[in-house]
Amino acid sequence: MFGFRKRLDLPTASEALPGREMPLETAPTHFINGHPLKPPYPEGFEKAMFGLGCFWGAERKFWQLEDGIWITAAGYSAGVTPNPTYEEVCTGLTGHNEVVLVVFDPGKISYEALLKTFWESHDPTQGMRQGNDIGTQYRSGIYVFDESQRQAAEASRGAYETALAGKGYGPVTTEILEAGPFYFAEDYHQQYLAKNPNGYCGLGGTGVACQIGTGIAAE
Repeated sequence: MFGFRKRLDLPTASEALPGREMPLETAPTHFINGHPLKPPYPEGFEKAMFGLGCFWGAERKFWQLEDGIWITAAGYSAGVTPNPTYEEVCTGLTGHNEVVLVVFDPGKISYEALLKTFWESHDPTQGMRQGNDIGTQYRSGIYVFDESQRQAAEASRGAYETALAGKGYGPVTTEILEAGPFYFAEDYHQQYLAKNPNGYCGLGGTGVACQIGTGIAAE
């Protein structure tokens, strides 16, 4: 969200901030649909987690899908520091990415549809930045909860990298990792752009379509 210069490498465990034992306070319910933000979630629903730049705009991309989306939540993951604050994440010394947790009904919306939204909503070739937002917390990442998600994520990365290369883009830098702990961000970050419609959003896609789940091969 802020363009001041930050380190562009992930901290080691010994460098990382210590964090805290207790979770941060966050919103009890989703600002838009009123569903409880924290589990338990409805039986049969699944989780997905993505990092694609500033989580204010990233979260909006997924709640706008609406049908089949139970909740979205802004948070921190893929780092070292337990229960970090936003200010700590901004230092680059937690290793965490700004991520979006999506809880969805697979009977109404597929994981592949979420991947399509992920790829088309940002530029996954920029490394430790997204547009003017620079730092490790803005890296592109897919954090998978099971083997089927991993396979779908890796297949989509390969296909989209091919499509991007055809338009002159460089290699995809998106990390695909097993989902670790998700730490809910502070209350004011949750559904931020619904509460602040004119708020900052630094996301911008490449304009290259992702054909996953459409039955059309990437050109």
